[in-house]
This record gives sequence, C-alpha cells and structure tokens, in this order.
Amino acid sequence: MLEYQISDEELMARFQEGDINAYNQIVYRYKDKLLNFVHRFLNDIDRAEDIVQDTFMKVYTHKHSYREIAKFSTWLYTIAGNLARTELRKFKRRNTYSLSDISYNDKEYEIPVIKDPSLDLDKNNLGKKIQWAMNELPPDFKTMIILRDIQELSYEDISRIVGVPLGTVKSRINRGRLKLQNLLNKIGGR
Repeated sequence: MLEYQISDEELMARFQEGDINAYNQIVYRYKDKLLNFVHRFLNDIDRAEDIVQDTFMKVYTHKHSYREIAKFSTWLYTIAGNLARTELRKFKRRNTYSLSDISYNDKEYEIPVIKDPSLDLDKNNLGKKIQWAMNELPPDFKTMIILRDIQELSYEDISRIVGVPLGTVKSRINRGRLKLQNLLNKIGGR
C-alpha cells in the first residue's frame, strides 16, 4: 500500500509499534497545515515554527497517549492549539508593564508610541487588513474561524478539538465572522 493511501490512524498505530518512517510521514502530512494554523493564531512565524516543533515532539514523546477513539487530526490540532494558547498567554504576560514599576531615576526605559493599527495598513492590501482584524478577535472566535475557514475542518472536528458542544462551535463561528466583518468594514476592508 502506498504511503499516501494509509490513514493517519494507521500511521500512528505503526509509529506506536516503533515504525519511525510512519512518524516521518505524519510530520510530512501535517507540518504545513499546523504551521499555517499556529501562525494565523500567533501572527509570528518564528514562534509558530517553535510551537509546531513542540507539537511534533509531544506526538513523539506521548505517542502511546493517542487512542483511536478520535481522529488523529483532532488529537494533533488539540495539542497544537493548546500549545499556541499557552504561548499567547505567556507572550501577553511578558509584554505587560506597569508604569509604577519604573522610578523617576530609571534612565533606560522607553515607552513605545502606540499608533492606530489601521494607519499602518496598506489600504490596498486585503491580506494585511484581514490579519489585523483576525488579531483583534477574541481568542475563542479566532480559533474557530481559523479551524473552519482556513483549515477547512468540519464542525464536528472543531467541536472535538476545542472541547465544546457542536452548537457552541457553530455559534462562535457565526459570531466570529460577524465581528470580523465589522472590523473589516471599520477599516474599509470590503
């Protein structure tokens, strides 16, 4: 049987039995999809590459945790999504400053000028506008839209990945799309 005809679940079973080539095939099948997913979530290619690498390391080190009660892709996206959300929380904590922590005598500090992000957007570049709007969405909506509209996963798969009921998935996708549309309308994205 050719490698591309073997299901993900069969490849994972082979890997669990010690077949390193099966693991390599899994990485080959999913590396670009996961990188796209995580990059759109974090908007930082270097951090996204690290998260994808960490995801595959977890697959490698926790291979026996996978049980064929769910699709392999669901398990994999769950790992990547959890790592991306953790990284996003860490990043937000690292970039939080308190002006009360800076004394009058501290000479080496610089407070960046925060501009309106819409001013930095090239008005002719829809991709930048969409990325900016995606970054403005709450994480729950952003995750749902990436998984559905970019990764093209089914509602059922998304429900299993994020661990919420199917109705909640559909609702968040709908509300996220509306928020995205409103943001794009504000900056003239349509």
